[in-house]
Amino acid sequence: MLALAAAVCWGTVASAEVYEPPAHVSLDTIVSTIEEFMRRPDIPLAGGETGYVEDIVRINAVDLDWDIGMSVHEPADPGDIAVGADGKKIGIFLLHGGSGDFKSMHKRANLMARKLGYKVVSMSYPGRHAFHTESRDWPGSNVTAHDYHDYTLEVRTPLWLRGEYISRDQYDVIKDTGQRARYGTRTLAKAKPGTTFYYRMAGWPMAFEQAGVAAMRRHFPEGEFSIYLHGHSTGGPFTMMLSQRVPNIAGILAIENSSFGYIYRAQAAWGGQLGAIEGFDRVVEDKQLPSRSDPFDELYIRSWRDRARYAGPELLGSEGPEALYRLPAIMEDILASWGDVQSRAGFKAEYIVTHGIEDSLRAAATVTAERMKLNKSDTRALIARYIGLTRELSGEGVKPVPPIMFQISAHSRDHSKEVYEEVVIPLFKQMQPAPKLSLTQFGAGTHGYMSGEVVEGVNLGIGPAVFQQWDDAIKGGYFITGKD
Repeated sequence: MLALAAAVCWGTVASAEVYEPPAHVSLDTIVSTIEEFMRRPDIPLAGGETGYVEDIVRINAVDLDWDIGMSVHEPADPGDIAVGADGKKIGIFLLHGGSGDFKSMHKRANLMARKLGYKVVSMSYPGRHAFHTESRDWPGSNVTAHDYHDYTLEVRTPLWLRGEYISRDQYDVIKDTGQRARYGTRTLAKAKPGTTFYYRMAGWPMAFEQAGVAAMRRHFPEGEFSIYLHGHSTGGPFTMMLSQRVPNIAGILAIENSSFGYIYRAQAAWGGQLGAIEGFDRVVEDKQLPSRSDPFDELYIRSWRDRARYAGPELLGSEGPEALYRLPAIMEDILASWGDVQSRAGFKAEYIVTHGIEDSLRAAATVTAERMKLNKSDTRALIARYIGLTRELSGEGVKPVPPIMFQISAHSRDHSKEVYEEVVIPLFKQMQPAPKLSLTQFGAGTHGYMSGEVVEGVNLGIGPAVFQQWDDAIKGGYFITGKD
């Protein structure tokens, strides 16, 4: 009777069994789960018509001020915030993928808040929040061509601080073909030494660390909330990094979620930097690319090519080689989806952390130390801190890596079941102590798991089925460890 009462109070099932995620979720189960999930009544949210409240915090990292933007999605009545198996309110901290910003995660955040009653925070990476527009959408294109006498390009650059803008004379635009097999020709903005752009590009990793900690402390007080992290794709290594830096983080919800930088570096090397699709062999060795070596001072400007590099492998997995017969139509769709206006940020600098590029992190830390006029001892400590962003913390008194629930889609280029079994999970098991792990593969979906209609009329991909599994795990005790 007492157990039943506790289960009802804490929002768990009336069972002593701890929830264990399945290894595979069939298409039929995905469809029925989505249909049931969408029938849940809507919970009124705070924030009026938008369904969220924006929050901006200013932090100081490596002797520079940084403005960090985020949105907070939660029930209008605080009493409606859901509670997990540990008796704490459920807080979800979201980080977007490669070239996005906080709005990239709004469909997820809204769905979890209004259907599950979670309090959700979606944070923009440092530099990604469009402070200069009321809508927080980025205006125009991320690349602008000028033709006066000399043909020049101007690119969109980060906004790290309200009122501070990176002028065109602070960078050179270069074209890179070194990874053409994966990206096509890349457009890069290379910061000029000694400029604000250069020092910001060297300093943002420390700002990212402090920003995530500050956001969670502000919105998910210890003792009241348990926090669950999700970083889609590029956001994954940063949620992994943050997972040991906030005491009340209880778990990682890792759907299509890259891992610690050194692990993702090994994962990318396994696929020759080109990935793999289930049912097809990996690319042969002479077609593979070397491990990434991006310098810290280069900002990658995204383009339609980034849509294409996912569309190709995903169509291979879902349709087979026959998809190539309609390549013109596929390219039309890709170009149309990119469009003339890119309202999300459309640039990226995070490879040095996400791929564990230690030489570039060392260089960024050294430039930062020189700007701050640090002594040799403090410089060595700063370098160690930069490189430490790419791997788990260890040692006496350190919070262990929390339980992780890995989930992958059916047709994901970089997140195949094979690479998890051969590379990712074995590396996690080598940690001391090793975290609790599970791996679920869904029988539908792509890397952009919120895209497409698995259920007719529900353009949310496999997302609702994924979030139902999160809810089952949080309320079913999966994330409660013996230490708790």
